[in-house]
Amino acid sequence: MAKDRSHLRLVSSPVRQRGGVTIAPHHQPPFPVQGLVLEEDTWFALSSSPKFLEPRRHPIRIMTDAWEAEPALPGSVHIRDRHPFRLLAVVHDLSQDPTWRIEWIEQALRRSLEIARERGLRALGIEPLGTVHGRFPVADFDTLLEEIVREDRAPALDLWRIEPLR
Repeated sequence: MAKDRSHLRLVSSPVRQRGGVTIAPHHQPPFPVQGLVLEEDTWFALSSSPKFLEPRRHPIRIMTDAWEAEPALPGSVHIRDRHPFRLLAVVHDLSQDPTWRIEWIEQALRRSLEIARERGLRALGIEPLGTVHGRFPVADFDTLLEEIVREDRAPALDLWRIEPLR
């Protein structure tokens, strides 16, 4: 049974589609974005730098912070940086198998759109959550995104669904 994906399309050149979802490669944004929704895990390991950096704080402070750290809640979204904003969507718990849950992906996606509106953003780039570091099917993410966009009654955002590297 074929699903109607008339408002989703793969583009090979920059195209602007107001209020819809445009699918384009990661290296070819179809329009300027003010925020990126990126996959993250409960301990923020996925976004941590692989480089070893000399600590700027005292080792006792670092150990105390590590001892007192709490994991982020799955489904939550944490804002980092600006220009563009990085919205870290917590959709993985690395202590579970599988590491992702559909309800976490849906919660994080809905919260990301709320945050974008609260901050006055007009355009977002969205990784297909659960597919970059997990095995959630991209087609299922697209279906979920379609449903959320269709249900949404708030002013439209331009959404670029970033085609994952494979």
